[in-house]
Amino acid sequence: MEHIALYRAWRPQAFKDMVGQQHIIQTLQNAIRENRTSHAYLFSGPRGTGKTSAAKILAKAINCEHGPAPEPCNECEACKRITAGAVMDVQEIDAASNRGVEEIRDLRDKVKYAPTEVRHKVYIIDEVHMLTTEAFNALLKTLEEPPPHVMFILATTEPHRIPATIISRCQRFDFRRVSLEEQTERLDLICRQENIQADADALQYIARLSDGGMRDALSVLDQIASFTDGQVTYQQVLDMTGGIASEQFGKLALALLKEDVGTVLQMIENFMQEGKSADKCMENLLYYFRDLLMIKMVPQATKMTDRVLNPEQFKEVADAFTREQLFGMIDTLNRYQSEMKYAVQPQTLFEVALLKLCSIPREAGTAQSMVQRAEAADQGEVAALKRQLTEMEKKLEHALQGGLAGGAGQSASSGGRQTSGGRAPATRISAPAKLPSQLDRYIAEKSSEAFAATGRKWSRILQGVKEAKVTVHAWFMDGEPVSVLEDSVLVAFKNNIHRETTEKPANKQVIEKVLHEQLGHPYRLVTMMQKDWNAAIEGVSDQPAEEFQLEPEQDASGKPKEPWIDEAIQLFGEDLVVIKD
Repeated sequence: MEHIALYRAWRPQAFKDMVGQQHIIQTLQNAIRENRTSHAYLFSGPRGTGKTSAAKILAKAINCEHGPAPEPCNECEACKRITAGAVMDVQEIDAASNRGVEEIRDLRDKVKYAPTEVRHKVYIIDEVHMLTTEAFNALLKTLEEPPPHVMFILATTEPHRIPATIISRCQRFDFRRVSLEEQTERLDLICRQENIQADADALQYIARLSDGGMRDALSVLDQIASFTDGQVTYQQVLDMTGGIASEQFGKLALALLKEDVGTVLQMIENFMQEGKSADKCMENLLYYFRDLLMIKMVPQATKMTDRVLNPEQFKEVADAFTREQLFGMIDTLNRYQSEMKYAVQPQTLFEVALLKLCSIPREAGTAQSMVQRAEAADQGEVAALKRQLTEMEKKLEHALQGGLAGGAGQSASSGGRQTSGGRAPATRISAPAKLPSQLDRYIAEKSSEAFAATGRKWSRILQGVKEAKVTVHAWFMDGEPVSVLEDSVLVAFKNNIHRETTEKPANKQVIEKVLHEQLGHPYRLVTMMQKDWNAAIEGVSDQPAEEFQLEPEQDASGKPKEPWIDEAIQLFGEDLVVIKD
C-alpha cells in the first residue's frame, strides 16, 4: 500500500481527535447542539494548529445525515464524501491562488443557488488574508447577509491583514499553539499505533522543535522514523534536525566562562565536521542561553525551556553565570545572528561571536570596580561644583554690593554698566510717554552711517544666525534693525513671544557673536516692540510721562529677570542653571 504522510493519515476527522483547542471545540459543539451556528466564522492562529481540519469537521457535523450533530458520524455517505472532497456544495478555496476580484464575484454568484447534495453549502477560504482589497469588497455584502443555506469559514495565520469590516461580520476563534505535554502525548499515541519505537526524550525534543504546531511535529517524526527504520532515539533526532545536545552546549558554556578559547574553537570545528550549519548552531546556542536564563530566574522553569529537556541537570551551569553575563551573551548572539543572514562566511562570524562571548565574563566581573571608579569620579565632580558655587556666591554678593541690582536705572550716558562677567545685563527699552533722553539718542541715530552700514549687512547677519543655529534664526527674523547707538544695535519686534525668545541668554549670545563677525567689532543686542518704536517716533503715547530707564529682561510669565541670572549662566552654562522663585 502506498505510504501516506503521517500528518495526512492522522488528520483529525472528528472534534474529539483535535489536540489542544478544547475552548473552540466546546463552543462549536454547543452551537450545533442548540442550533445556534453562525453564517460566518474566522479561524486564526499559527500554522499546523488545526484551523482547516476544524473547518472540515464543522462542515461534516452540520451536513451529517444523522445530524446536525456535535460529532460527525464519519460513516454516512455525506461525511465520507466531504472527507474525500467530493461534494460540490462544500468547497475549500485557496485564497493565495484565487485572490482576485473575479474569483470572488464568481463565488458570490453561485452562493444564491440552493445546495444539491447536502443540507448546507460551506465555503472554506484558506489563507484569506491573501485576498486583494477589491476581492474583500466584493465578498463583504455576501458575507454579511448570505442565504440561510450558506456558511463561510475563513482561515488565516495573519488576522491583522484582514479588514475590520470583514472581521466584524464573523465569529472569531483564535487557535493557540499546542502545549508541550499534549503534543508529546499525541506523538506517543501515533507511535504506538504505527509501531514506531520512540524514546520519550526524543518525542519531547520533536515537540519543542515544532513550536506548538502539530503538523510540523508529525512531519519531523515521519522523516526520522523513515531514516531510522522505526527506531527513534534522542541522538538520531539531533542528527536529523541539525540540533546539538544540551550537554555539548553545557561544555561550551563552561569553556566560554573560563575563557578557554582553544576548547571553544575546537568544539566549533567538531560541529562543522558533524555536518552542522553555523546558523543552526547559532540558533540553538541562543535558545540554550535563553533556557539558562529561565532556569536562573524562574524557580519552576521546567515548562518554560525551549531546548533543555531536564532543567534540574543544568541548574549548576546556570548558577555559574550572573544574570548580567547571560543578558550580555543573548544580546551578542542575537546581533551576530542578524548579521549572519547576509554573511558570505557564516562559520567565521559564528567563531567571532563566540570569541566575543569569551570576554563578557571578564567585563561583567569588573563591573563592581567600574562602579567604584564612577562613584569616585562623581564625587570629584561634586566637589568641583561646590567650589564653583562658593565662588559664584562671592561674586553675586560683590555684584549686589556694587549696585548691580540697580543697573536697570543707570543714566543713559553710561551706555549700560557691564557685569563682573564682562557682559551687560540683558535689556529691553520700555515704551515712553514723552521722548526720554536715551531713546531720543536712538532716534537721532536712526539715519546714521553706522545704522546704514548695519542695514546693508542685515541679510548677511540673518544668514549667519541661520548657519549658527537655525532655531534662533526662526525667532530673530521677526525683528528688524531700527537704530545703532555706539556699541548697541536696537531691533524692533512685531511679536512679543519672538522678542522674549530672542532675549534668552543662549540665543542672544549667538546673535551677538554674528554681529561681531559681520560688523567688525562687538555689538550689544537691545530689543523693543515695533509699536513702541513707532509711537516714540510719532511722539504719541497714552502713558504718563516718566523717566526713561532700562528695564531688566522679563521671562515668559512677565516677571523681571534679575541680572545675576545672566552671571550664573555665564559661569555654569544654561544647562546647569535652574531658576526657582
